[in-house]
Amino acid sequence: MNKRISLTMQAHTVIQQHLRGGGIAVDATTGNGHDTLFLAEQVGVTGKVFGFDIQQQAIESTQTRLATANITNTQLFHSSHDKLEQCIPTEFHGKINAIMFNLGYLPGSDKSIITQTKSSLLAVQQSLSLLDNSGIITIAAYPGHSGGDKETDAIKQWSEQLEKTKYTVNTAFSSDKETAPRLYIIQKITPTTS
Repeated sequence: MNKRISLTMQAHTVIQQHLRGGGIAVDATTGNGHDTLFLAEQVGVTGKVFGFDIQQQAIESTQTRLATANITNTQLFHSSHDKLEQCIPTEFHGKINAIMFNLGYLPGSDKSIITQTKSSLLAVQQSLSLLDNSGIITIAAYPGHSGGDKETDAIKQWSEQLEKTKYTVNTAFSSDKETAPRLYIIQKITPTTS
């Protein structure tokens, strides 16, 4: 993938290829709502987007962004992303087309409040069972901040252990620096019928 394009734009480009009107998506870390809005626009009025964040400020910012754009096809949870399976209604389990993670801290707020390695690993693992047969997960990870290096390394190790017959894993880097952000793209391989 082209390093000159931001990792967020790369994630959006990949997801656009898999997400259609009427689709179901999850923004596992809503932040300021940019990805939530993007996903909601992709699935349209007949689709559904679930959003998660532990910070009330993030939920409110996302609600404002969605309201400004007249988006009503979302359901936000003021909750950790490791509660995906618990919060998303079971009727959607195994039917989600795309899940986005943007790890780290909420831009423009307290940088000491960050996603945690343990909850992030639980969340990405839960995501696998929520995906439909060809679903995709994007994980933007940031090793350049305190705690981010450990979390990024854990995501890398987790992705490398996924069964290669069930998932494809691709990685993009924003630069060659060790502390550069990276994007993990995990796609479920559609089972072949015999």
